[in-house]
Amino acid sequence: MSKHQFQTEVTQLLDLMIHSLYSNKEIFLRELISNASDALDKLNYLTLTDDTYKALSYVPRIDIAINKEAKTLTLSDSGIGMNEEDLVENLGTIAKSGTKSFLQNLSGDKKKDSSLIGQFGVGFYSAFMVANKIEVVSRKAGEEKAYMWSSEAGAEYDIAEVTKESHGTSITLYLKDDEDEFLEFYRIQSVIKKYSNHIPFPIFMDKEVKEYDDEGKEKSAELKNEQINKASALWTVAKSQIKPEEYKDFYQQISHDSTDPLLWSHTKAEGKYEYTTLFYIPSTPPMDLFRMDYKPGVKLYVKRVFITDDEKELLPTYLRFVKGIIDAEDLPLNVSREILQQNKVLETIKKASVKKILSELKSLKEKENDKYLEFYKNFGRVVKEGLYNDWDNKEALLELVLFKSSKREGLVSLKEYKEAMGEDQKSIYYITGENEKLLRNSPLIEQFKAKNIEVLLLDEEVDAIVFPMVGEYDKTPIKPVNNSDIDEEIKEDKAKVEEDEKTYKEILVKMKEILKDDTKDVKISSRLSDSPSCLVYDKNDPDFQMQQMLKQMGQDNMPAVKPILEINPEHEIFKKLSAKSDLLELNDIAFLLLDQAKLQEGMKIEDTAAFAKRLNRFIAKAL
Repeated sequence: MSKHQFQTEVTQLLDLMIHSLYSNKEIFLRELISNASDALDKLNYLTLTDDTYKALSYVPRIDIAINKEAKTLTLSDSGIGMNEEDLVENLGTIAKSGTKSFLQNLSGDKKKDSSLIGQFGVGFYSAFMVANKIEVVSRKAGEEKAYMWSSEAGAEYDIAEVTKESHGTSITLYLKDDEDEFLEFYRIQSVIKKYSNHIPFPIFMDKEVKEYDDEGKEKSAELKNEQINKASALWTVAKSQIKPEEYKDFYQQISHDSTDPLLWSHTKAEGKYEYTTLFYIPSTPPMDLFRMDYKPGVKLYVKRVFITDDEKELLPTYLRFVKGIIDAEDLPLNVSREILQQNKVLETIKKASVKKILSELKSLKEKENDKYLEFYKNFGRVVKEGLYNDWDNKEALLELVLFKSSKREGLVSLKEYKEAMGEDQKSIYYITGENEKLLRNSPLIEQFKAKNIEVLLLDEEVDAIVFPMVGEYDKTPIKPVNNSDIDEEIKEDKAKVEEDEKTYKEILVKMKEILKDDTKDVKISSRLSDSPSCLVYDKNDPDFQMQQMLKQMGQDNMPAVKPILEINPEHEIFKKLSAKSDLLELNDIAFLLLDQAKLQEGMKIEDTAAFAKRLNRFIAKAL
């Protein structure tokens, strides 16, 4: 026997499982059965695709045994099994468990925390919620040696070589004193029917069957080994024969999510290619939604044989929140990851699946707007990513995205925006930034407000990257308000602009010289009503938000982009300046106007000391 130390994170996790009384402890059984099913899936796949295993004779099944005297619950499978190296890697380290991510996402809410267990693959350890000792006996298919892993959930575990007649794994839980409920057949049966009814392998258990005489007295009792789950792949059953509760239960089984899905779509396609899909939209976002190493939620089967649940190419990344099944009839069973990424059959299924999911979301938006708003709150940011890289479905995605508005409460769609446009308005306008309050009060939209033109407020990081690429919606241009190439519809009379340029020619020339290192140009503005100045960008230059996003993406070496400073000729500051015979204070005024415009756009002032000195000089003069 050899002793091993748990990794630090696993030790922390075990301590949490032992001392935290979760409200939903029964999920340990769901997790162990899910692991057993995975082991059977792996072996089933190998016997069909790998010559080494094709001659292997076995019956795929899961068995559960109760020993009330010893207070043990044993779960056995005839799957792939584990050798000593696998036991260390899977049960002793963080390598496969996702333990660190799980611990980082704990909130202190026992019900919510317990629902995370399956999402981060720490399901095996959940058994320590009900057991004070666990023994795992396993023999890997194709190998002669078997090993027993055992731990009492301390800082260490033991591994010893043992004997086992056949391949597979048996997990024995030595239950805690107050967990006798899991020694009852009907309690185990109810948990399995709730979480694991559609595991595609049969689950067997001994049931005590009693016979009674005419007077109701017990005549005999015997144990009968019965299958206690349906063991039918739900997606292969006709939709008309599946109840809503069965769809919900299957979702919880494959997603390890304790909440019901928001909606689901079950499709059987027949024609050039035959396949079945069952997709779910969760009602709550997965914890790894915005992580680069997110775990995809779609499992691939070929002719009901499990192939992979770790292939990110099955759906585009902006639909990574979708859970479900793709079962293809026209793929080879030994399809490799490289083949998957280039396979025409799978590409066809992928395209059709994306269109189906987007169609279901559009239907939800039109028929149950409250539910759609719930969906959009959780996944709207992710859906927007599709506008960046899924040009085939750009129009469908534009129908789904929603925005805050300068004119109304709540969220507005592009369709609703366009329907409300005035007859003379030719474009859809938006402003990007990180702070909704700053956007609502931005000088850039003052003239839009004055002319009663609606502006979309885009306050999410992804917006700055996505929307400059969108271009138009339903043949209507979509334009940023901070672009120097603004439409004629919000400009003042050209003659008035030309007159102002003559009036303030000397001031403009001097300000351009003063600010030549910080700005691309200084111009008269036609978009300001109340503020003295604002920043805009040349139509060929990235704006501030885009520059920030590019830096976050690692493009730190991009050349500095200078903004254009626009000034308001109707503002009191410039009227007083034009009346002065000297412009001695213009240097301070120019920099203060530039810094003020930066602050209003959420930008940082580089030289705060100089800004403070200039401001203090004007305060002193005012006093």
